[in-house]
Amino acid sequence: MTTLIITRHGNTFNAEDTPTRVGARTDLPLVESGQAQARKIGAWLKENNLYPEVTYCSALQRTKETATIALATLGYNQPVFPLEIFNEIDYGPDENKTEDHVIERIGAQAIKDWDAQAIVPDGWDFNPQQCITNWKNFATQILNDNQSDADDVVLVVTSNGIARFAPHLTGDFEEFADNNKIKLSTGALAVLKYQDNKWIIKDWNIKP
Repeated sequence: MTTLIITRHGNTFNAEDTPTRVGARTDLPLVESGQAQARKIGAWLKENNLYPEVTYCSALQRTKETATIALATLGYNQPVFPLEIFNEIDYGPDENKTEDHVIERIGAQAIKDWDAQAIVPDGWDFNPQQCITNWKNFATQILNDNQSDADDVVLVVTSNGIARFAPHLTGDFEEFADNNKIKLSTGALAVLKYQDNKWIIKDWNIKP
C-alpha cells in the first residue's frame, strides 16, 4: 500500500510581522517558529512510524527547509528532491501584498471562494486544471515506482495553494470540499492512502 503524506511548509512570518500573500515569486526562508513546526512534523512522522522512502518539495527554500528539518528529526540523512510542480502559485498583482490590499482588489467573496472551493480569483497566474493533472501524474508515478507489495511512504512538502488540489486524487473533490476545509495550515499534514484501487484521504490538516 502506498501512503502519500502532504505537508505545508512552516511559518515564514513571525507573530509580530505583517504577513503578505507569499507566492511563487517570493522565496522566503522559515522563521524560528517555522523551523519548530518542521521539527514537529518529523516527530509526528516518527511517532506514527511513517518513514518516507522518498521526499519531494518545491524549488522554494521554505519547503526545502521544512523537508530537511523534518527528515533530520526522523534521523534521516537522505536527499530531498525539488519539483517545480509543487511551487506555490503565482498571485499575479497580489503577489507579496498584504491581505487588505488583496481584498480591496478582488473582494472578500473571491477569497472565500478560493478557500472553500479552490476557485482561482481573476488576475492570479495559475492554471488549476494543470495543477490537478500534475497531482494525478505524480500519484501515478509513485504507484508505478512501488512495484512490490510492501508499504511505501512518500512525503511531499508544498504550499497551501498547491496542496488544496490534492483531494482531486479521490475523484470527488466537491464532496470533500463540502465537508472539509481544503486549506492546510502552516506546518500541517494530510495523509492519503492508495487502497482498493483508489486514493482515500485518511487525515487532513493534522497539526502536530
